[in-house]
Formats: sequence, structure tokens, C-alpha cells
Amino acid sequence: MKNFTLLFSALLFITSCNQNLEKKSPKKDSIIKHVDPFIGTGGHGHTYPGATVPFGMLQVSPVNGKSSWDWCSGYHYSDSIAVGFSHLSLSGTGIGDLADILFMPVNKTVDITNTPQSRDSLSYKSTYSHNNEKATPGYYQVFLEDHDINVELTTSLRTAYHKYTFKPDDTQTVVVNLGFAINWDKATETSINIEDKYTISGYRYSTGWARNQKVFFVAKFSKPITKQTLVSDKETIENNVVTGTQTATQLFFKADDNNELLAKVALSSVSIDNAKDNLEADGFNFETVKKQAESTWETALSKIEVDTEIDSLKTIFYTAMYHAQLAPVTFSDKNGQFRKENDSVETASNYTAYSTLSLWDTFRAEHPLLTLIAPDKVSDITNTMLAYYETKQILPVWTLYGNETNTMTGYHSIPVIVEAYLKGIRGFDAEKAYDAMKTTMMQDERGLKFYKEYGYIPYNLLDESVTITLEYAYDDWCVAQMAKALGKTEDYNYFSKRSEAYKFLFDNESGFMRGKSENGKSWNTPFDPKYSNHREHTDYTEGNAWQHSWFVPHNVENFIELHGSNDIFTDRLEQLFTESSEITGSNTSADISGLIGQYAHGNEPSHHIAYMFNHADKPWRTQYWSRYILDTQYNTTPNGLSGNEDCGQMSAWYALSSIGLYPMNPASTEYEIGSPIFDKASINISEGKSFTIEAEHVSSENIYIQSATLNGNPFNQSFISHKTILEGGTLHFIMGNTPNKSWGINKNSKN
Repeated sequence: MKNFTLLFSALLFITSCNQNLEKKSPKKDSIIKHVDPFIGTGGHGHTYPGATVPFGMLQVSPVNGKSSWDWCSGYHYSDSIAVGFSHLSLSGTGIGDLADILFMPVNKTVDITNTPQSRDSLSYKSTYSHNNEKATPGYYQVFLEDHDINVELTTSLRTAYHKYTFKPDDTQTVVVNLGFAINWDKATETSINIEDKYTISGYRYSTGWARNQKVFFVAKFSKPITKQTLVSDKETIENNVVTGTQTATQLFFKADDNNELLAKVALSSVSIDNAKDNLEADGFNFETVKKQAESTWETALSKIEVDTEIDSLKTIFYTAMYHAQLAPVTFSDKNGQFRKENDSVETASNYTAYSTLSLWDTFRAEHPLLTLIAPDKVSDITNTMLAYYETKQILPVWTLYGNETNTMTGYHSIPVIVEAYLKGIRGFDAEKAYDAMKTTMMQDERGLKFYKEYGYIPYNLLDESVTITLEYAYDDWCVAQMAKALGKTEDYNYFSKRSEAYKFLFDNESGFMRGKSENGKSWNTPFDPKYSNHREHTDYTEGNAWQHSWFVPHNVENFIELHGSNDIFTDRLEQLFTESSEITGSNTSADISGLIGQYAHGNEPSHHIAYMFNHADKPWRTQYWSRYILDTQYNTTPNGLSGNEDCGQMSAWYALSSIGLYPMNPASTEYEIGSPIFDKASINISEGKSFTIEAEHVSSENIYIQSATLNGNPFNQSFISHKTILEGGTLHFIMGNTPNKSWGINKNSKN
């Protein structure tokens, strides 16, 4: 009895210890469960729901087969027809392309000799329902109703995995169509090779937004191919290899007791051999790859962890973090090689090359976010841009599959490079980078000839003259900061002077930036600040004077002086948000969306504006308007983005603004402070080091900062430096429902 009592006591002690251990080490909540990849697939978000990994080479996703604007990613939530599953997708762009190497499982013999210009007469398209469709980070599933096939997709960095589950006794086939023209591209040459009973390979050359796109592929199947039909330019070819402008194949597999057919696919911009090298050698363990993708996403998303009792806010935040890590995409092969637009093959030595560089959008918040959560990617992206620079001795504008598209204005690879260097990110040749920036800004293309001659771009010599001038002025300021850091005093003075180009275009009487003629005396008339014309016969890019008159992020204090006073400046800022939302003109840009007054959150030129109140001694107005934007421009539905996602920019704005920070001038290495929405947000800098932002009493009403401390010391400024964040610590806010108009206007201290 005594021994039993001792044994019972020991068991109680062990149980108590285990319970205490459980209390001390609770199981960590999964982050990926908060991500909804369908957010942004409706409305004008232009995102895709398919499977990828952070910055992955492949984006394997369903394709609806329409070329309308809202189908830029290949998919739109309003649709219910699938024509296949592609391996390259664009996230949130305003122009369509990619959707290359289409696979479509079907359960019957179909006619593939017909390659129509629309999906209507495709014999193998299928309907599907959102009720039987699922997407999570690294995984996508849909049931094809016309073929009774369940499709599942996942991927690693360079290999995509397909899993098709057929009905018992159904014919098991897969159509591979390389000729179908969707998303505004056109196949110029394609080829398919049945290499053996398990393997096919080939290539697709096309022209579209990427003018010289070359995609090579290899695919292996889990079952032997028992029969195939091969077509070249609408003719059936009795051979194992076909080449033509439009090629396709239908592959047949044995319908045995195993209703599952698996495939794995790898691509390359260089060669079929490189695609084979990219293809993972291990078997077809779909679930293992899926779990690895989920684990990779869990790590990537945990770089910033937020605490709140409001689940919808977690969904919006972590989906934003997800979208912000879809692009840029890995472009170099396993051996480091990648193709440039002139068909030269570059080898990335000691770095990974990237493409899908939407720099006009992403320099604003996406790249600053990466300096916090993925600094290793930043140096690789810089090395990639320097490689693209060698093609024409001009830095990238908008690079798609190694092609310079010259889409949008400015040379915003420059602020990305300067921000990286000034934030202490190395891993690239700073002198080489500086030479590239200087050479780019001293050449004559894209209006720079006029800019250098007049100090601004006259409206009668080039469309979008105001936007281009303002953006070149900012790029110049960034070059000047790099020159200063490298001890190039003469260049610093030269580019600093050029960065004042905004002064030429400021009309003090109206408070707007306006088009000026080459004589330097007359404005472009008649003038209507609400007028917008899309890309032609206009002084502004995808917007109007209301939206584009605020782009002086590098010298806000002087900009305020031009207006006359803080009060005049902030009165005009307030009017931006409260003016009627009417846009005049007969050819207005669809990009003007997410309107709050004339503020257009759905397009990037507006993204920094709410934070300018901080520089006019009214930070409580920044707190008000940044919170208003957070509350009204994002939600958890497929329409949850108020404009094009633009390769992460819309989401990066949310991810940073929601924790209370925003890089109004990215290359300044400072973040403006807005209105945090989470009880607590921790930026995980490195193992064992984090920077935590706490917002005590925060709620939908308590949006105003009452007081703050940094590591226990009083903190009374509306900005914080990147350096301070990297040191780790805690920034603690007390929030309330009325403004504290004395907080955040002390400019004497800097952290």
C-alpha cells in the first residue's frame, strides 16, 4: 500500500510537471491558416489563386482563357471556366502575359487540331464551382465538372507538381497546348518532344508584353504514356516530335486500379537541359512537397507576427504578407543561368537572379518591406538589375521574363539600390551600382534629354511630363545620396540641384503641379485638376493633378514652403481626401480606383500622401487618414483589394501601415509613423532579436497616439529609423479616441 501511494504521488508529480510545461510552451498557432489567396482575385486586384512558394520560379495556377483586363493573371473570380493550368502567372499587374505551358487533364479523346483565338470553341474546357475549389499557401485544388477530375497543384522552388484524380474506369489523358494565345501574347514557335514513355519536353517562344520570351520545359508522369496525338499548326503529325507556331498533344495513360495520375514539371529560360536540371529527381510524393511548401510559407510569413482578437485583421494582414512575397520571382536556373532579352545567357554567380520587377509600383513599399523581412533577396535583386543594365547600359524600368518592357515612368531601380546601400545591405558592387545609376540618369531616352536641357520636361514635348519630371527629380535625389555616401561631392551637388526640378512645375496660385511649356513661362491650359486621359495627351500618368501633385517625398519641408505654410499645405491635403470623387475626361484610366475624395488608393502615386501630414506638424491627421485607408480599402473577400495588387505593392502598403510604419521616402531609411491596428506586432530581425510595436488600448475608435516610449524612454516623434528597428526593442504606444496634438511634432531627437 505504501509503495502504491508513492507510485501514485510520483504519477501526480509527473502529470503536474507536464501540465506546467504545456502552459509554459503552448503550441504555436499556424500562420498560413490565416492566408486567403482568393483575396484580390475579384474586382481589379488581378491576383491568382494558384500554388507557389516565396519568390518561386513557378506559379502553377488555373487559367480561364480570357484576355480581358481583369484576367491579367489568367484568372478572375467571376469566371467559372478553366482551359488549363499554367506554370507562370503575374500577380496583380495591369497588363497580361505569361500563363505559359498549359496542362489540362480530360477524360475523353478531344479535338486538338482546332486552336482558336478564344476559349469558346475549345473542346476540352471545363466548368468548375467555387464550392469545390480551395487555395492555401503552396497548394491549389479544383474539381473539373465536365471531366469529373479533381485537380491538385503544389510546387517547390523550381518544380511544379500536379495530381489528377479521375473517376474509376475513366479515360486518363492530359492535353498540353503550347499554341493557345491568351493574355495578349502570341506564340511564334513551339515544339513538343515525346522523349520516352514517361517524359515529354519542348519549348514555347512568344511575343507579347515580354517581346522575346523563351520558355523551355520538361515534364515527367507517374504512369507510362500508352498513346499520343501530336498536332502542329492544326495538322496531326505521326511522329514523336512536332515543331510549329502552334503545337499541342493529347497524352493517354493506362486507366488501372490507381485513379491518380501525377506529373512534375520544370521550366527554364535557357534550355531543355537546364529545365531537366531544375526538375527534382525524387519521385512524385505530392503530399511531401505540399508540406514543404507550407513550411516554407510558415517561415516567410512569420517574419512579422501580429496579435489581435479580430480574425479578419489577421486574414488581411497575413494575406498581404503572402502577396508581398510572390514577386519578384526566381529567374535563374539551378546552375545560375538565365536568358536576357537579347538572347545572351548570363550566369548568376553567388546570387539568385530575379524577374517580374514592377519597379514603378514596388519601390514605394514592397522593396522597403523586403529590407526588413528578406534582406538577402535585396542584394540578389540589385545584382540582377546590374546584370540587366549591361544589355543597354540603362537600369531596368519593368523587367518581365528577362525583357525590358519600359512600362511606366522613372527609373525606380535607383531608389531600390540606394535604399539597400544606405540601410547597410551589401553583397553588391557599390561603385558599379553607382556608375549604373549615374549613366542611366545622364542618357537621353524616355524624356531625359528634355529634362537635362530644361530642368524639367515641357508638356508640349512629351506626354505625362509632370509625372515624369517629378519622378526623375526623386531619382536624382537618390543618386545624390549615393554619391554623398561614396564621397563623390561634385556629383552630389549636381544631382541635388537637379532634384529640385519639382519647383519648375509648382503653381502657387492653384497649389497643383502643372504642365509647363518649353519657354518656361506658360502653363498648359485649359486646366482641370480632375481631368484624366490615359497615357496620351496628358501631363499625368494614370491619374490627374489631384493625385500627382504630391510627389516630392525627398524634400517635403521645402514643398510645404512652396505652398506657403503648414496650414495651407494641410488644408490642401485635407481637400484631396474630401473633394468629390468625380474624374473628368472621356478616356480616363481604369487604374484610378479606391477613391477617397480624389485620393486614389488603387494606384501607387497616392500611396505616400497620407503620411505627409507628419511633416506639417499634424501627425494626428496622418493617423486619421492612414487608419481610414486601412479600414476602407481592404477586406477579406475576393474584392478585397481596391486596385491592382501590382506585384506586392498594394499588400506591402497594408503590411507596413497596419503595424504603424510607412516608408514615405524609401531611400531616406526612415519610416513615418501612422496608426497601428494590432495590439502587438513583432518584426523578427534575426534569431533572438525582434522589434516589437505595442498599441495599448487600440481599437476601431482608439486610432490616435496619446504617448509613446521606445525601450522605456519617452518617444515623441512621428518617424523612426531603419537602424533603430534593426537594433531591436519595443516601441510602445498608448492609443485613444481623440488626437493628442502635441505628440509627434518634436523634431529635435532622431531614432
